[in-house]
Amino acid sequence: MGKRSESITPELQDFIEKQHIFFVGTAMTEGRVNISPKGMDSLRVLGPNKVIWLNLTGSGNETATHLQESSRMTLMFCAFEGKPQILRLYGNAITLHSGDSRFQKLMKHFPDIPGKRQVFEMEVDLVQSSCGFAVPLMDFQADRTILRDWAEQKGEEGIRDYWQEKNTVSLDGHQTGIPKDH
Repeated sequence: MGKRSESITPELQDFIEKQHIFFVGTAMTEGRVNISPKGMDSLRVLGPNKVIWLNLTGSGNETATHLQESSRMTLMFCAFEGKPQILRLYGNAITLHSGDSRFQKLMKHFPDIPGKRQVFEMEVDLVQSSCGFAVPLMDFQADRTILRDWAEQKGEEGIRDYWQEKNTVSLDGHQTGIPKDH
């Protein structure tokens, strides 16, 4: 049932690219483990061992906080349509903020989505697939537009103000790495 590999095969990359949602898991040595759902065409496979994903502005910023202490990250994909499958990518990641030159270079891989906050770059060292037999079948209807609409309404300056208000401190009271001078 389950298979392990050291890299993302072309077949697995195809599976990843067809998914409308993925989940990211991170944790510091102490404190809460964070698991977040992600979507909106925000993930790219750049090679057999490299994945990037565009993090959009949200109510928290736990992933960026956790990566400052521990670079461990897990991404999980589930087939909610078609053939059952679960895929996990394990590895280490770094956070690139909007002011970083590498952030700007990586943006060419994504559509222009308002509210972009960070890019996470992950080096994958283990790929695990499993059956997914217990994952329910669900039909994809459409991406929600609420986050995009909200970010467009706020504008760039409003988003940066929101970061200062809501995204500079984690649930456990740690700095998230959002620059104070925005």
